[in-house]
Formats: sequence, C-alpha cells, structure tokens
Amino acid sequence: MMDAIVPLVSLIALEVILGIDNIIFISILSDKLPDNQRNRLRFWGIGLAMVMRLLLLAFISWILKLDKILFTLFDTGFSGKGLILIAGGLFLLYKSTKEIYHKTEETNEPQLNMPKESSFGRLLLEVILLDLVFSVDSIITAVGMVQELWVMYTAVIVTVGIMLVASKPISDFIKKHPSFKVLALCFLMMIGVSLLAEGFQFKIPKGYIYFSMAFAFFVDIMQMKTIKQR
Repeated sequence: MMDAIVPLVSLIALEVILGIDNIIFISILSDKLPDNQRNRLRFWGIGLAMVMRLLLLAFISWILKLDKILFTLFDTGFSGKGLILIAGGLFLLYKSTKEIYHKTEETNEPQLNMPKESSFGRLLLEVILLDLVFSVDSIITAVGMVQELWVMYTAVIVTVGIMLVASKPISDFIKKHPSFKVLALCFLMMIGVSLLAEGFQFKIPKGYIYFSMAFAFFVDIMQMKTIKQR
C-alpha cells in the first residue's frame, strides 16, 4: 500500500498541472455566458472530463493501441494519439487566436459583447472536444507512470475535485484582470503548438512551457502592482 502512495501523489500532481490547460480554456469560454450559466458550464465541463477519463481507463488496452504508428509520411510516423493531438492543437490554436482577435481588434459596442444563452450547448461541445484530447494524453501519460488501475482511478477523481474547487477562483481572477485573459490565451496557444509538435513526433518538454508562462505571469503581476502604486 505504501509503495503506491508516492506514484499516486506524483500522478495527482502531474494531472493537476496538465488540468490547468483545461481550467483556463473552460474559464475563458464560460466568460461568454450569463452569470447564472457560468458555474454550470464549469461543472459540466470538468465533470464530463472526469467521466471521459474514467471511461477511457475502462478501455485502457484500446487506448494503448493509439500510441502505435498507423502510417508514415515524409519520414514521420503518425499514430492514433498523434492525429488526435494534431486535431486538438489546431482547434486550440484556432480558438485562442480567434479570442485574442476579438479581445484586441473588435469594437467595444455592447451589442457585440452581450453573451448569448443559446451558445451554452455549443460551448459545452467545444469543452468536450478538448476534454477528449487532454484525456487521451493524460491517460497515456498515467500508464507510463503507474501500473495499478486503482491508482489511476483515484488520481483522476482527486484531480477533478481539485479542478472543480480551483476553476471558479481562476475564472473570477481572469475576468477581473483583462490583461491576464490575453496572457491565458497566449498560454493556450503555446499548448496548441505543443500538441501539434507532439503529434508530429517532436516533443516539447512541458516544463519549458509552464516555466515561461509562470515567468510571464510574474512579470504581469509586478507590472500591475507598479501601475497601482502610481
């Protein structure tokens, strides 16, 4: 039992770090909805991520087959996982670029910025699509770290609980500080590039991405404090 504690804690820590991408994406999308629907989107988005990962764990043998090369093109092998990551990377790049454009280029007329209730289903579908990409990546990563299924199930449930608690404060913080929304979108763009690169068999260490974004976040905090002091 004690031998499983260290892998469990390590896996939970890794899953929480990987889940930050998901929380930021859901937080940015929920900002498009009326106040009474934002918590609902966060709950459903993160809850469905848990259900999806638990279901994928039930088909773990099939998931592992996604890591096998399906075909080779220009000396680059493409697996099922790689194709999913490429699709997810392109989707993330498209969404983040589009949101940055709306944030920086469009006018601030009220009628353009009013949230639409009818968009809840569409936004939830976008969350589910990205959940699928992150879930496949997360499960394959988990299999590489631990062998016991109960450890993976426990890590997924605990991680989702942490994400549910953290999602609202993160969402409120991004909403309160618009400059951090652009920073968060840039972070999602970097994750999109990372997914694309990994899909083409070129792995960018995620530590580099998280460190660079943490540094940018620190600089933004310092700048905000300097402006307040003035």
